[in-house]
Amino acid sequence: MCRWLAYTGNPIQMETVLFNAKHSLIDQSLHSRLGHTTTNGDGFGIGWYGHPTDIPYRYRCIQPAWSDRNLREAARAIRAPMFVAHIRAATGTPSQETNCHPFRYGRWLFAHNGLVRDFPKVRRDLMLAIDPELFPSLEGSTDSEVLFFLALTFGLELAPVTALERMVAFVEETGRRYEIADPLNMTVCATDGEQIVAVRYSSEGQSRSLFHSTSFRHLHELYPDDPRIVAAGENAFLVLSEPLADLPGWWEEIPESTVVVSRDGVIEQYAFSPKAA
Repeated sequence: MCRWLAYTGNPIQMETVLFNAKHSLIDQSLHSRLGHTTTNGDGFGIGWYGHPTDIPYRYRCIQPAWSDRNLREAARAIRAPMFVAHIRAATGTPSQETNCHPFRYGRWLFAHNGLVRDFPKVRRDLMLAIDPELFPSLEGSTDSEVLFFLALTFGLELAPVTALERMVAFVEETGRRYEIADPLNMTVCATDGEQIVAVRYSSEGQSRSLFHSTSFRHLHELYPDDPRIVAAGENAFLVLSEPLADLPGWWEEIPESTVVVSRDGVIEQYAFSPKAA
């Protein structure tokens, strides 16, 4: 399926993680080691913030990430303090720009890896639950975008973790009404430019891989001469589908049914428990 990452910290060039790392996101688009599919070539997208209060910028394309020359130029030119990048492996919906992540509403960006099982069966019920005021902003045909707009409907802008728990509960309840076993599998990222909220969860308890960086302050002590760590700063944070390098002590796997929140250099981790609204 898909691979994604989200970064916050000192402004860095996007190419640092998209292209230059040993197991960069572009390398993962061709040679994913932990993904459900080895190749992720059904489009890509990047979203970034110039300032936390800005509406985020996006660049999305249906071409494979490895072959897009404009992405390489953009990644070299853009320095951002927070960004999300996603490479797509489609699960039944077309390769079109509106289906490429990250999705955007106001200041929020959203990326997803996984699937709503038997999505055509439940799509109507899920879409009818989206707030009518939000519905005109729905552009594509993916289950991922529907998850995003359901989370917005359940209060993502006010209480992100609670909204995501309510969204998951609603999707699972809907799927089970149609006798769908294990309706949802997901790792998701939601950010408003000030915080990153990442969740690893699946109905069957066998979620897609998800990791986060350990303390960059600690990494400075372990690798004082690594220019990537120095540039990111002591409060930097990365959450991603697969590690970018094999340096010991750099990555921590996020457990099943867990949400991680990074804000102002503070990383918090909680149990993620779907709750009906």
